[in-house]
Amino acid sequence: MNLLFFSDMHGNLKVLDSLKNKAKEADGIVCSGDFTVFEEDIEKILKKLSKFDKKVLLIHGNHEDEDRVRDLCEKHDNISFLHKGVFHAEDYIFMGYGGDGFSTNDPEFERVAKFFKEESKDKKRIVLFTHGPPHGTVIDKINGEHRGNKSYRNFIDDVKPHLVISGHFHENAGKTQKIGRTLFVNPGPHGAFIDI
Repeated sequence: MNLLFFSDMHGNLKVLDSLKNKAKEADGIVCSGDFTVFEEDIEKILKKLSKFDKKVLLIHGNHEDEDRVRDLCEKHDNISFLHKGVFHAEDYIFMGYGGDGFSTNDPEFERVAKFFKEESKDKKRIVLFTHGPPHGTVIDKINGEHRGNKSYRNFIDDVKPHLVISGHFHENAGKTQKIGRTLFVNPGPHGAFIDI
């Protein structure tokens, strides 16, 4: 599966048009949040995403309201809002957790992680996508300090996903790092193709 991942395009319609052209080469699309600037043009953006004619998995970032995004996604057959949810495709399980981006620990994620672990018991390859990055990688390092979420990282160290996609820190767009078998990527607003 060749997937196009992106994050933090913040309502830039030129970037969205560019992503649409890139999406022609993709089997599916995954968005790690902050696709708007505080929900400006949110309905227009989701409508444009729905016209990509591909399956779109999406979570909210810190610029979008969870409930509003969930409600709006229900209007589009090809967009699945995946916050605290999973999506099965071939030998993969996609796990999404949106919002925040500022906390170093997340008790709510730790509760959701129990559900994620249960869902992944069939040994499918895991793709985890969050808005904020996990702690201790190149995608969470700002001014020499790791600012990512330790709850995410503990889960990752436990289940060892195939791929972790996160955004939020614009400075780290395009950065990747492999730790063990897990590839960490901040795809940025212009997107990154990853063949899984």
